[in-house]
Amino acid sequence: MEEDSELENNGIFALYQLIRQYIDISDSEFKHCVSMLSCEVYKKKDILLKEGEICTKIYFVTKGLLRIYFIDDKDEEKTFHFCLENTFSTDYESFLKRIPSGFSIQAMEDTDVLVISFEMLENIYRVLKYGEKLGRRITEEYFFLVNEKIKALYVNTPMVRYRDMNKRFPNIHQRVPQHYIASYLNITPVHLSRLKYMNDTT
Repeated sequence: MEEDSELENNGIFALYQLIRQYIDISDSEFKHCVSMLSCEVYKKKDILLKEGEICTKIYFVTKGLLRIYFIDDKDEEKTFHFCLENTFSTDYESFLKRIPSGFSIQAMEDTDVLVISFEMLENIYRVLKYGEKLGRRITEEYFFLVNEKIKALYVNTPMVRYRDMNKRFPNIHQRVPQHYIASYLNITPVHLSRLKYMNDTT
């Protein structure tokens, strides 16, 4: 794939690089995919997906930051995941099964995304030589993410979760309000302040 400034600026080349990590894809196949992509722009705090809706899109973040969250039985928001630039964001279970989503997706910053629709994914399965493999690999990544998050809550200490978060999401403290970070770690904001102090002094 030709590396020109236009591709790099609109995030399409980053998407191409990511897909190449999963499968071999020819230039003609990727150009076919690009022809079906759409671009969407969201302002900070905009909701891309609301809990209870059927998720019909996979978002590839080209600029900005998204937060995936849900409402618990105490009617409180719980942050499940952050989606940085050059990563996917969606509720895969809702997207694939066509069932109401258990999550909401919100823009934490002004955010640009490339959109993959359900119809486009079905087309990819038919047209790309390794289309079904691509879909399987992306789904597996989502499964590993969920499994890792659940395991971390039961096995890892808050400090380990805090340090893992900093590795996974560089500069997250400068981009996201602290109460969302505390929610992601499943701790209180006060506990988060203590962890930050302990980590900075060791």
